[in-house]
Amino acid sequence: MLLAGCSGPAGDRESASPAPAVGRIASADPGSVNTFWLRTPRGLVVVDAQRSLSDARRALAAIRGTGDPVAAILITHGHPDHVGGVGVLHDAYPAAPIHSSEATAAWMRADPLHFYEITRKLPGADYAPELTYPDHTFAPGATLDVGGVRLETAEFGPGETETATAYYEPRSGALFAGDLVANRATPALLEGHVCGWLTDLDRLRTRFPHARTLYPGHGAPGDAADLIERQRTYLEDFRRLVRPTVRPDSPAGRKVSPDEQRSIIADLGRAYPGYPSVASLPTLMQENVKSVARELLEEDPAELPPACRDV
Repeated sequence: MLLAGCSGPAGDRESASPAPAVGRIASADPGSVNTFWLRTPRGLVVVDAQRSLSDARRALAAIRGTGDPVAAILITHGHPDHVGGVGVLHDAYPAAPIHSSEATAAWMRADPLHFYEITRKLPGADYAPELTYPDHTFAPGATLDVGGVRLETAEFGPGETETATAYYEPRSGALFAGDLVANRATPALLEGHVCGWLTDLDRLRTRFPHARTLYPGHGAPGDAADLIERQRTYLEDFRRLVRPTVRPDSPAGRKVSPDEQRSIIADLGRAYPGYPSVASLPTLMQENVKSVARELLEEDPAELPPACRDV
């Protein structure tokens, strides 16, 4: 599926040339993990590389089907579902540099939460036995020249993950946000930084105010402002539903009772029907509730950033 980019605003000195087109392939659920490619004068710039080896091979077949070479590979963050197939792409296009932020490259090599080890042990995981790491890294806020186009970057976290990068192509207004934003998907909140994630969403909107189309880590691309706001609302609703259950005067005190947990999950299911999980963990929602509860219990309301107050 090819999605045509939009031209830049009038008066933009770069807008005279056609805006790059963006292609996408998504894995099946759980997760609908996205790989995108941006057509540039020197070939395709590929963003993220799927979880399983089989999904990465399907992405590779779609990329080869364009008939264009690959000029570069970009990584938004180090979660297993976005980097497991980097080696498949690298083997096919060994001359294409693999770019990530310095922080993402370090996180991948350290695997501090043992995510890669856990993923490899999942039934039918089909995960790379060895990761392929970035060979080109950049500092926060760097501007990249890849494939003959200029990409602005911004670094985020801790939030959805400890460290994440957004890539912005200013001529088309295309914003590749990785898992900072998902479109109609149940996120993983296991790292316990929902407040940080809300803060990141405010920063994302402020940093790229002219973004038009947002290309998320999971789900279909869409209007940037709309997708950012919908992601924010989901996270705010989650916190609002969990908060009463950890108050001292709640039925189970500062613990979330099984009945309270079921009620939270049911309320979210009614408010956000049909949201597939971004992960294959069957108890993701239960673990999300536990993680948000822990985060709320550890917070000092007096020190909360503006993005998290009253939610």
